[in-house]
Amino acid sequence: MKTLTVNLTGPLQSYGNEATFERRTTYHYPSKSAVIGMIAAGLGYRRDDQRIESLNKLGIAVRIDQRGKIMTDFHTVRPQNDKNSKLTYRDYLQDAVFVVAIGSEDDNLIGQIKYALRHPKFQLFLGRRANVPAGVLRIEEFDTDPMTVLKELPWQASDWFKKRMKKELYSAEVVADWGLEKGADRNLIQVKDQVGSFNVQHRYHKYRPAIRTFVTLKNNMYQENSGEHDVWSSI
Repeated sequence: MKTLTVNLTGPLQSYGNEATFERRTTYHYPSKSAVIGMIAAGLGYRRDDQRIESLNKLGIAVRIDQRGKIMTDFHTVRPQNDKNSKLTYRDYLQDAVFVVAIGSEDDNLIGQIKYALRHPKFQLFLGRRANVPAGVLRIEEFDTDPMTVLKELPWQASDWFKKRMKKELYSAEVVADWGLEKGADRNLIQVKDQVGSFNVQHRYHKYRPAIRTFVTLKNNMYQENSGEHDVWSSI
C-alpha cells in the first residue's frame, strides 16, 4: 500500500456536519467528503461525475496536529420576495493544522492524486470556497499504510503552538476509516461523511464506520524549566 500525506493549513477552514439555511456548523477535523472533494477538484471531476463515488474506496485518516478555535460569522440576508431579514450563522476553524493520510493499493491512482493536488484542474479549498490553503500543499509519499504513517510522522503543528504547549509529548487525535487499524473496534464510531453525491440538485452523504484514537508525538520545541506560564496546558 502507498500513502500520501497532505498538510491542511489556513487562516480559516470549515467542514460542515450540519447544514441548514440559518445555521452551518463544522466538524473539528476535515471530513472524508471534504478530502474526496478536494481530490476530485484536483483531478478535474465535475460534481456529477460518476468517478467520484469510487474515491470512497480510498483509505483516509486525519490527524489533528493543531486544534482550531471556533469562529462564528453571521450574515443578514433577505430572501427574494420576502420583506423580512434573517440572520444566518457559519462556523469556521481558525489556525488549525491537520495531516490527512490517503492510502490505496492502487499505486497508479496514488500517483494521479499526488500530481492532481500539485497541479489541480479546479480550485482547491478547505471545506468552503472562500477558505483557501495557506500556500502550496505540503505532500509526502510513503510505502506503508495511513495509520503507520501518522504514528511515525513528526508533529506538524506551528512552532508557536508547540512552544506554548510546554509539554514534551502531545497526544494527537486521529479519525480514520475503520479497517485501517486492526483491533480498534472498541473505538468504532459512525460518521455521516461518505460521499453519496455532490450534485447540487441531489447532494447527500452516507454513514461510514470509522475509528477515533490517539497517537503520541514528540514536541521538538519543548524546553525543560522554561519558567513561562503554561497558557495552553488544558489543550
